[in-house]
Amino acid sequence: MQAEDSILKIKGIGEKTALLYQKLGIHTVGELLRYYPRSYERFEEPVTIRETASMDFAAIRVVIVSVPSVHSVKRLQIVSTAVADEEGSKIRVTWYQMPFLRSTLKPGARYVFRGKIKGTGKSRVLEQPQIFTHGAYEKKQISLQPVYGLTAGLTSQAISKAVGLVFESGIQLEETLPDEVLRDYRLMELGQAVRLMHFPENEQEFRQARRRIAFEEFYRFLIAVSQMKAKLEQEKNHFAITERLEVRNLIERLPYRLTGAQMRTYREISDDLTGHHMMYRMVQGDVGSGKTIVAFLAMYQAALCHYQSALMAPTEVLASQHYKNFVKMAEEYQLPLRIVLLTGSMTAAQKKEAYRQIREHEADLIIGTHALIQEKVQYNDLALVITDEQHRFGVRQRDKLSEKGHTPHVLVMSATPIPRSLAIILYGDLDISVMDELPAARLPIKNCVVDINYRPNAWKFIRGQVEAGRQAYVICPMVEESEQVSGEDVVSYCRKLREAFSGEICVEFLHGKMPDRTKEELMGRFASNEIQVLVSTTVIEVGIDVPNATVIVIENAEKFGLAQLHQLRGRVGRGQWQSYCIMIDTSGKEEARKRLDILNHSNDGFHIASEDLKLRGPGDFFGVRQSGDMTFSVADVYADAAVLKEAAEAAKRFGAAYVN
Repeated sequence: MQAEDSILKIKGIGEKTALLYQKLGIHTVGELLRYYPRSYERFEEPVTIRETASMDFAAIRVVIVSVPSVHSVKRLQIVSTAVADEEGSKIRVTWYQMPFLRSTLKPGARYVFRGKIKGTGKSRVLEQPQIFTHGAYEKKQISLQPVYGLTAGLTSQAISKAVGLVFESGIQLEETLPDEVLRDYRLMELGQAVRLMHFPENEQEFRQARRRIAFEEFYRFLIAVSQMKAKLEQEKNHFAITERLEVRNLIERLPYRLTGAQMRTYREISDDLTGHHMMYRMVQGDVGSGKTIVAFLAMYQAALCHYQSALMAPTEVLASQHYKNFVKMAEEYQLPLRIVLLTGSMTAAQKKEAYRQIREHEADLIIGTHALIQEKVQYNDLALVITDEQHRFGVRQRDKLSEKGHTPHVLVMSATPIPRSLAIILYGDLDISVMDELPAARLPIKNCVVDINYRPNAWKFIRGQVEAGRQAYVICPMVEESEQVSGEDVVSYCRKLREAFSGEICVEFLHGKMPDRTKEELMGRFASNEIQVLVSTTVIEVGIDVPNATVIVIENAEKFGLAQLHQLRGRVGRGQWQSYCIMIDTSGKEEARKRLDILNHSNDGFHIASEDLKLRGPGDFFGVRQSGDMTFSVADVYADAAVLKEAAEAAKRFGAAYVN
């Protein structure tokens, strides 16, 4: 079997199953092998029933104390029994559609039960737990179980089996790193690393495999950035952009004073645009630091010099918001700007007209999504490209836009705070502007970290905010309920909220597996307050700006990296009202509470990023995938800081020998 072969060559994968894999972006054998587990299930040390008081998932050593009973509710057979732990504490246990357990589970028998805990106080129930003998559970504790990102119809077990069949076929993966790099940095070969990413026998093997993959992802990125910088340094500025008094006049007319960081950043961009070489600058600004107005000023300056500029946003909702805000500013201040929106969901006629305006230079500012880099778009003197919240930092987009004419200046905006020490390594000598001040008008978000017992109060608080005219987000780590993995999921959580609010409040759910149009429609309805409470996965981490949203409840907050939690928190606090972030810690662990306390006491993204860097370690590799920083599939800027430094050194030493 070859990496470029279709997955149809794998035994057990037919046309229908192949379509499911395609939903995950997997078409070839190689893509399947590079589809690494998103996490590894670790079987935790069993706890006592008393210790589960603030937990929603646990493993407990128990003894059966009552004969299991079976009763039916709406054709659903429910097995129920009582168990006790070694301290004598008791808890009720239930299973659905498993009547055979009545004769299997005998009073006095000892097991480890592992599953979700529902309810509160004396009404708490251990629901649908997995059943292990003590010996079987101990074996599970020393192994790692891969958990893959899934789509309906596919299981982790099915993906794991397919990967196993590929390796059994004797596939040979071609090495992608120079021999010198493998030797000097003690890296395992690619084929071995990929196999151990899927099937690690122990943590040490996994760490070595993961280090190899992360190293290469950093190495590739650093070389690409280095090559781009070298190319830009050789390229003279071929646009006659000059400083314009009209921009300074606009800054003075704004109803608010720009922060020192905003003014400094704009001056740096303006100096680049009017300088001798092409600009490639990254603006790193904390959530809410006012990056958009700085981008607008740069685009205005380019337009005054008769050049086009394009701003690419990650979602249609955000693109539309930018467009409306820019049009409003142009009208309010009577600016001579022609602004056009271009997104994928526009009608064919609307797109055709937008293409014409861009081609004939009847558009100065072009706002859109990835539709901006489609072949049909022909620019007319495109001088400036701005990518907003693009974690690839414009590398691919810039290449595509460059093919449309003269290489444009590139400005990249990111709200992912990265400690300065790492940013210098990651971007080499690329130009970085740091916006580390928040506008004075912004009210600091009020935070709290609570356990699951506070959940009813959080829902009551949401109701109060909605009754006051505001809106709320609820973030869950999972799309659908799982018996094996702990954590709230958007589907069942949405159902529970609808029941709690008795249909008086519009509650909808959103997740990344939905079709793009559905996601855009839901975010649009939330933006217009047709939806009051949006239950979502981290898909809303970037690309949605709703000033009316004042509450965000983050369930299973302990499962996220601090930097990602800060990004999620940044979805509120964007309007004139006081905003709140409620983080629900379901782990019951002291170390999780200490981590979350950092967010509880700080709204400074750069401080949080630095603390995250200190705290995040190899142990986090086994949890739910942290923030998709930079869209690396494995590498993590925080947890892999040491690997990043090694990869940067290797890129300088051996970069020229690297074959992409």
